[in-house]
Amino acid sequence: MNLKEIKDIAKKFTPEEIEMCINETLKNGEPSPQECKVSGDIVEKLNTLAKAQFVRELVEKGYSEIDAIRELARKIREIQSIK
Repeated sequence: MNLKEIKDIAKKFTPEEIEMCINETLKNGEPSPQECKVSGDIVEKLNTLAKAQFVRELVEKGYSEIDAIRELARKIREIQSIK
C-alpha cells in the first residue's frame, strides 16, 4: 500500500473524480487525468485509487486525514481476518 499516493489522490480529487479515474483505469489501463496517475500494475492502481476514494469520502464526512487512514487500515485488517 503506497500511503503517499493514497493521500495525494485523496487530497486532490473528489470521490466522483476518483471514480472517473477508476473507470478510466479499467477502460484504458491508465487513469486520466494524468494527475490521477499512480504506480503499479492495473490491480495495484485500482487498489490505490479505491483506497484514496474511501479516505476522501471519510474526510468529506468530517474525519481528519489521519483518522480516515486509520479507518482504512482497520477495514483492511477486518477483511483480511475473514479469510
